[in-house]
Amino acid sequence: MIYNVRHRTTYSYEDVVTFARCVLRLTPQSSAAQTVLENAITITPQPSQTVERTGPFGEQMLTVMIDQPHRALIIEAKSRVDVHAPPIESPADSPAWESVRARSFETAALGADSPAAYLYPTARTPILPAITDYARVSFPQGRPIIEAAATLMTRMRWDFTYDAEATSVSTPPGEAFAARRGVCQDFTHIMISGLRGLGLPAAYVSGYLRTIPPPGRPRLEGGDATHAWVLLWCGEERGWIGFDPTNVILVQDDHITLAIGRDYADIAPIDGVMLAPGEQVLKVEVDVIPADELGVIRPAFAARSSADLPAPG
Repeated sequence: MIYNVRHRTTYSYEDVVTFARCVLRLTPQSSAAQTVLENAITITPQPSQTVERTGPFGEQMLTVMIDQPHRALIIEAKSRVDVHAPPIESPADSPAWESVRARSFETAALGADSPAAYLYPTARTPILPAITDYARVSFPQGRPIIEAAATLMTRMRWDFTYDAEATSVSTPPGEAFAARRGVCQDFTHIMISGLRGLGLPAAYVSGYLRTIPPPGRPRLEGGDATHAWVLLWCGEERGWIGFDPTNVILVQDDHITLAIGRDYADIAPIDGVMLAPGEQVLKVEVDVIPADELGVIRPAFAARSSADLPAPG
């Protein structure tokens, strides 16, 4: 499936901003599951300096500096991505989760695809006894790892309520877990915390999710949002498998990967600093359009927010 993705972020400031430095992670990653055909990022006003580099987890980073006075900053990324995720074989035939745990701690590889970087807690994915105990229920002795993780995300779907007002981008996973409420970022952090508490390597993925409009209705322009889900290392043969606890699905061709890290802080689509007094207003518009649906969209009355900003989901 080929997708055209547009991700437009607009910051409007109460007063003039004299300096801004931003780190952008808005270039999707090519992998065995997807190929980036095109990508372009435009910034208004034009930066005085740009630096491109690859981050520690393989993410493409663009650092920009803007030193001319401005009242608005517009960042727009356009990508064309071919998603061709390999089929996921029977979860019941995957290796026992304890064997995967043992192999992950034995690995000597340190590359971006190695499980080693995703075994240990971070500030946003701490190992908390309550979350580990919750996850452990789905992982009895000898259970196949994909089957167990699928059961965990299914339990989360029934035990947690999607509530965009309940949390913010900085809400700790323990707080969201106790409330049993949140958005995709919260659910992803909670699931990662539980898996790492069991000794399993789990990664945070930021990206986009194809949404399907109601029957007979056109797709809303700017009405999509960024998304987040979990990657779990399931052994050498199975590799990394994606789990979407918000939608209770295994990740396949409806998900477009933007970046992979240990948690959201590693791969926020946009972060940085700016110098100015007063408040700012943020607007984020995202379109995820299959190539065969181009031209079948209409403007949305109000775009949903996402990214660093309000939380994704």
